[in-house]
Amino acid sequence: MNLAAFIRDVPDFPKPGIVFKDITPLLANPNAFHEAIGRMLEHYQGQRIDAIAAAEARGFLFAAPLAYLMWKPLVPLRKPGKLPYTTHKKQYDLEYGSAELHVHIDGFHAGANVLLIDDLLATGGTLAAACDLIEQAGGNVAGCAVLVELTFLKGRERLRPREVFSLIEF
Repeated sequence: MNLAAFIRDVPDFPKPGIVFKDITPLLANPNAFHEAIGRMLEHYQGQRIDAIAAAEARGFLFAAPLAYLMWKPLVPLRKPGKLPYTTHKKQYDLEYGSAELHVHIDGFHAGANVLLIDDLLATGGTLAAACDLIEQAGGNVAGCAVLVELTFLKGRERLRPREVFSLIEF
């Protein structure tokens, strides 16, 4: 199945000159969504994964079914003020400002191999911050998996030496 056919281009969103890659058509098609989760599952089957983490919010859409199928804990990386317990935090810069991710201090056990999931890899800022946060919390990043990778933005380079697995490349 050609998963790229289920990604819609939305010109000039969220600002002029940007072509947004909309994943909602893929999510709306049960066959395509099932195929995407199945390919991620197949890629990581048999690897030592202790937990699955995802940054808010679209990463949750792929991490939750994958964690369920792999029988692994799901650890959310959230924006400030969203987690009710004591957290580790990581502030990072974006093209248009700054952001911050949090994880509960007991989100991972020391040395846990954590698979990080997101919907899209662009410049790599959010995923790099998420990797740093996982490591700050005592985990090891076992890999980063995304539905879509915008290769021309070279986000993969920012994540080295971590493994990056993408289902669709533009």
